[in-house]
Amino acid sequence: MIQRKTYLAQLEAVCNQDLIKVVTGIRRCGKSTLMIEFQELLKSKGVNEKRILSLNFEERENSQFEDWRIVYDLIITKLPSTEKKYVFLDEVQLIPHFEKLVDALYVKKDIDLYITGSNAYLLSSELTTLLSGRYIAINLHPFSFAEYATAFEEQKDTSRLFRQYMNGSCFPEATNLSKISPELTNTYLKSLYDTIVVKDISKRHHLRKFDTLQRIINFLFDSIGSIISPNNIADELKRVTKESLSHNTVQKYIRFFTESYLIYPVQLYNIKGKRLLASNCKYYVVDLGLKNILQTNKIDADLGHKLENVVYFELLRRSGEVYVGKSEDNEVDFVVKKYDGQLEYYQVAYTVNDEKTLERELSSLRRIRDNYPKYLLTTDFDNSIIDGIKKINLIDWLLDSK
Repeated sequence: MIQRKTYLAQLEAVCNQDLIKVVTGIRRCGKSTLMIEFQELLKSKGVNEKRILSLNFEERENSQFEDWRIVYDLIITKLPSTEKKYVFLDEVQLIPHFEKLVDALYVKKDIDLYITGSNAYLLSSELTTLLSGRYIAINLHPFSFAEYATAFEEQKDTSRLFRQYMNGSCFPEATNLSKISPELTNTYLKSLYDTIVVKDISKRHHLRKFDTLQRIINFLFDSIGSIISPNNIADELKRVTKESLSHNTVQKYIRFFTESYLIYPVQLYNIKGKRLLASNCKYYVVDLGLKNILQTNKIDADLGHKLENVVYFELLRRSGEVYVGKSEDNEVDFVVKKYDGQLEYYQVAYTVNDEKTLERELSSLRRIRDNYPKYLLTTDFDNSIIDGIKKINLIDWLLDSK
């Protein structure tokens, strides 16, 4: 088992705080395993296992509950009446009126509550209204490259391993299967993709035009790292398929994808004005393996945007708000706004061995007139500082836990 140390540390930091701990993320990214790891951590710190109760509502024996009050009574009767208790509810959104169950358990001050869910509905429903200011959300992603590398400790060539990471999948089970057979990994990813798109999106929202849904996903996957709008997508689909779609319909479908954590939208940030721009977005896919199974024969293509995809999720893991930087005709791949208000700027390129490419990438950062840290991440092996800009090997940066 690969320990999710970053997320375990976050859970440990908020343990026993008067907050509901909400762990969200795409299906099969490791939420249930993280909960098990954290329960083992509690036991190692002296918590008796009788004070820990875990229910996974995807399991068959727990799927029959139709009344949240029955679940509540079950939990209360199973736990000791004294001492602090720890309750873990996995995929809690599958219980009708789950927010009432969560609220009823939260008011029991001797219960420390942890819940997980695979859909942003968990945090866009009545729960946020009911529990405003009383929960903390932790968004779990598939493996980072540092986590992925621990599964292949025998592979000492980190460059080769990183190429494998980009061209494969970082879902935990897909990582395990890749050691056995690439075919098994692809079969698993296709099954996972179908579950998300068919069950979590199409059936849940009663969508009749599945082909349209599929085309929009393909467009987004094919456009990672590009600034696009719902109008762009609607116009392109009309040009290619003669299908007429309103931008509102496209926008609705995109919302469904983001709610299932399949894609992540990134807003534009005005560097000069230090404000967000209410315009188009960039989109990144939660796992490049999902893009690779849909985008035939493009395994080694579009490496620059794939690198951006990897960097984006690493920046999310390292905390802070991540945006795309814009200033007049100048664009910076990522602007990170830290929780203390400090900024960081990142430019990403596969290689800058060519002088013109190096100058182009540096110029975007040079034009920024403030003194916040600026980084150029590439797969080149040389690390240096150019005009105050830190040029760093991307793989070293990904493996550096600091």
